[in-house]
Amino acid sequence: MDTTFLDTRALDLEPPPTHPPFRTAAVLGAGTMGAQIAAHLANAGLEVHLLDIAPDDDDPNAVVREGFEQAREASPDPFFADEAADRVHLGNFEEHFGRIGAVDWIVEAVVERMDVKRDVHARIEAHAADDAVISTNTSGLPIHAITEGRSADFKRRFLGTHFYNPPRYLKLLELVPTDATDPDVTERVAQFGRLRLGKGIVVANDVPYFIGNRIGVFAQLQAIRYFTDGDYTIEEIDTLTGTISGRPKSATFRTADLVGLDVLMDVATNLRELVDDEAQREAFAVPDVLERLVDDGRLGEKTKAGFYKKEDGEIKSVDPDTLGYTSAADEELGDLGAVWNAGGLSARLQALYEDDGRAGRFFRETTLELLAYSANRLGEVSDNPADVDRAIRWGFGWTMGPFEMWDALGMETVLDGLEAQAFDVPGWVHAMHERGETFYDTRDGEQAVFMPHADRHEPDPRPADELRLAPIKQDAANELWSTDDAALLDVGDGVALFEFRSKANTLGRDVMMGLRECVGRVEQDANLRGMIVGNEGKNFSVGANLGEMAMAASEGAFDVIDQYIDEFQRTIQQVRYASSPVVVAPHQRVLGGGCEMAMACPHPVAAAETYIGLVELGVGLIPAGTGTMRLAARAAQDAPNDNHNAIQDHLRPYFETVAMAEVAESAAQGIEMGFLPENTRVVMHEDRRLYAAKQEVLRLSEQGYAPPPVMNKIKVLGAKTLSTFKVALMQYREGKYITEYDEHLATQLGKVMCGGKLSSPQEVHEDYLIELEREVFLSLLGEEKTQARIQHMLEHNKPLRN
Repeated sequence: MDTTFLDTRALDLEPPPTHPPFRTAAVLGAGTMGAQIAAHLANAGLEVHLLDIAPDDDDPNAVVREGFEQAREASPDPFFADEAADRVHLGNFEEHFGRIGAVDWIVEAVVERMDVKRDVHARIEAHAADDAVISTNTSGLPIHAITEGRSADFKRRFLGTHFYNPPRYLKLLELVPTDATDPDVTERVAQFGRLRLGKGIVVANDVPYFIGNRIGVFAQLQAIRYFTDGDYTIEEIDTLTGTISGRPKSATFRTADLVGLDVLMDVATNLRELVDDEAQREAFAVPDVLERLVDDGRLGEKTKAGFYKKEDGEIKSVDPDTLGYTSAADEELGDLGAVWNAGGLSARLQALYEDDGRAGRFFRETTLELLAYSANRLGEVSDNPADVDRAIRWGFGWTMGPFEMWDALGMETVLDGLEAQAFDVPGWVHAMHERGETFYDTRDGEQAVFMPHADRHEPDPRPADELRLAPIKQDAANELWSTDDAALLDVGDGVALFEFRSKANTLGRDVMMGLRECVGRVEQDANLRGMIVGNEGKNFSVGANLGEMAMAASEGAFDVIDQYIDEFQRTIQQVRYASSPVVVAPHQRVLGGGCEMAMACPHPVAAAETYIGLVELGVGLIPAGTGTMRLAARAAQDAPNDNHNAIQDHLRPYFETVAMAEVAESAAQGIEMGFLPENTRVVMHEDRRLYAAKQEVLRLSEQGYAPPPVMNKIKVLGAKTLSTFKVALMQYREGKYITEYDEHLATQLGKVMCGGKLSSPQEVHEDYLIELEREVFLSLLGEEKTQARIQHMLEHNKPLRN
């Protein structure tokens, strides 16, 4: 089943896109970006032709094949699943260039040289269909210059794209139309990019390096200079430009290593040549240590050495004088614990700004310079401060962009600091301050942003097909029920949403009791048509609350645990068999009990980036929230007939997947691995997930919802298949692939999936397997090695192999 097309099937109550979707594409250039762009287009269901030059040897496809294979082997994987890779068709410029005449969208992604790009577009014009959209993918070359010599019709359907690397995972897609680009072409690519590729779209002006790199690389080089020209260590700067200030964990130097020092140096060099004024040029001067590292071939992660290098099991950082690597010195940043304890990100930023030590000095100086630079770029890179913020959030992984940070710190605080540091500030900023205005405001219930060119706030609403919980929670009347760990929210149109609020969205006893309570409320309330189970946390759920389990086990309270597991199972079953539609909407990490909840849901709506799996064996347990029962049932259903061997062939991969605690790397792969039902609706753009789930509840209600029938005849295979699994496990242990305790755990898993002590294949009720799950789970929880695994996970957040 081709699951990647699920998001393109219009939900019954959802307005159709205004532009036809692209169905075919050609990507010209199979380098890192070209091959991975092709991969993500294939993820979206397109048939993609990936072409590159033909080398002077016996294999004209050698170059394109090498690029494609590197993409296939890349980590993280650019493809959702193997079936997506099958939609990429390789070819070369000599034999297959004519293929581009049959595609909807041509993406040129050759080397970043103006002469090469112009030559390729001359060939494209000679072969492209009259209605094909044509784009160049570049991180900063002038878009209008690439079309020099092309016809007016070509220029009308041509624009620039800037996918961020890796294209599947980074949300930002900058679109750069020229003055000649038809607005409908820009809108078509924007709509497709958002709905089908899952991108956050920002339309940028055709200026050097657009928005994201212009601001983001400025901030990166600015921080590096505090190492090369200041008195801060690499580790100190990465601490201050990491999660404490709302930026990615990779911060400054680790990000540079991940992107590639050669890439960073090329962008900086080009920016220095292309920007207009001298002050900007100096901001993009390449630091000497960066140039020396690149000259020495130390390019970061791809060469295993850059600003950081792992030596003898230790991560060391480069010495700017010798280029040798040294151990990290103690950081002298004062009491950062006080910053962390200040509260949310806005409070942390304020605490850092007010800090009177080295941490505060670094944060104030770098932040003020960045905010002044960003304000002075408005009108050049973009007219809209919100687009600058979005580009930095989506392209560089910051939690707040520069203008959001400005508001968080306070207009007067920032202006006083800028004046003290003698930074140049546009007059319109002072005018805003005099009127008591901030960059963001709420007008008539919608977000508005200050637009300098218009000298007023203008609406900046979220798209109508995104459902966000924050504005819903602002009205207390929308909270239908709540505890500290969960809430039931009215999200409109007769649809409720059950939101986890526990730490890491764990499924503790209170959460599950609340879920059972809320399913019952929805079933009994004539004004409610159904319910979503979802949240906007970093992850949907990391599973059951291990801490509760460990405490009860240490006290010997196994009767309490037995009751808890029984309640957990009954809650999962209630999600499945509710008389009103309950739609589970998973995203990101969905582990253990969270996975079982999604497995049980008859009609889930999942984000494409859903990493789902049953990982209980890693903590010495088996899945006991109906997950093993459901996989056994799916194996029996998948088999083409009632034959023992056919069922075993389907059961084995499910057994191996759970025994190895494997996690799907996408929703599409989750369907293949049995963790999501085949009818799962996959939403490419994660911000649309809850909206799509709401539409699914309404669709099911409109059609006259009935829950699925109870599975009272699941064919399980008994002792013969369990013996087969045991032999395989013994071979794994003898080969030292698994430990003796791993073998024991997997045997107990096989016992449940094969039906326990049954001597021969039989049909059993689902309750039989659910009871068996609970029995085996409890027996394992009493074992010393399982308790050691649980404790190790709680203390170190990684599994113990004992």
